[in-house]
Amino acid sequence: MRYIRPVTAAHGPAGPDTPATPAPATPAPVGRAGDWVTRHSAPTTAARTAALVNVLAQDDPTPEAVAAVLRAYGEAHPVELTERDVARMRTAADLLREVFAAEHVDGAAAALDRLLREHAGPLRLTTHGGTGPWHPHLDRDDDAPWDEWLLASSCLALTVLVWNHQRPPGRTCASPTCRNVFVTQGPGPERRYCSRRCATRERVAAHRRRPGGPA
Repeated sequence: MRYIRPVTAAHGPAGPDTPATPAPATPAPVGRAGDWVTRHSAPTTAARTAALVNVLAQDDPTPEAVAAVLRAYGEAHPVELTERDVARMRTAADLLREVFAAEHVDGAAAALDRLLREHAGPLRLTTHGGTGPWHPHLDRDDDAPWDEWLLASSCLALTVLVWNHQRPPGRTCASPTCRNVFVTQGPGPERRYCSRRCATRERVAAHRRRPGGPA
């Protein structure tokens, strides 16, 4: 049975220095109102989506690497993934990348509409056998395959972000040497890079390209 435990604010991927794979979160007791908000919030689920898209885009990601991201976002132990699971999740991640790549809200909405139409089931409510509060799912059942769960849960969260903010929910890193995606709907100015490392690297490269800049 798949059940996501909460991510604490200290590990949430809101800042520019957040790595693609965040530090493991400490689970809070089931039943608290604050726990429910953190556990099932659209921003947390969208951030998990970005982290999974990034790890699955790496060369030959291992089940252990993908499982580490899932555990970092509160997936209950044990996380049992096969090579086939990872291959199918990579296909799902490629489909989700189009949402992050959309430059305008219309493009993001069109991509989500297509994914919801082709890959999501009817909206249902679940408590995962009474282990948590009622919350919505778009996969066909609590034991759906990992790729179906990834697409359905991600589409639901990204759709809520588009609905709430009327702009694309994320973007791809502006660095030409980086393929990471990230969620843009957070506090502070809108980001162009997935991390401060990429932003600094591109600023240094731009400075060197200027006339009179260092060789």
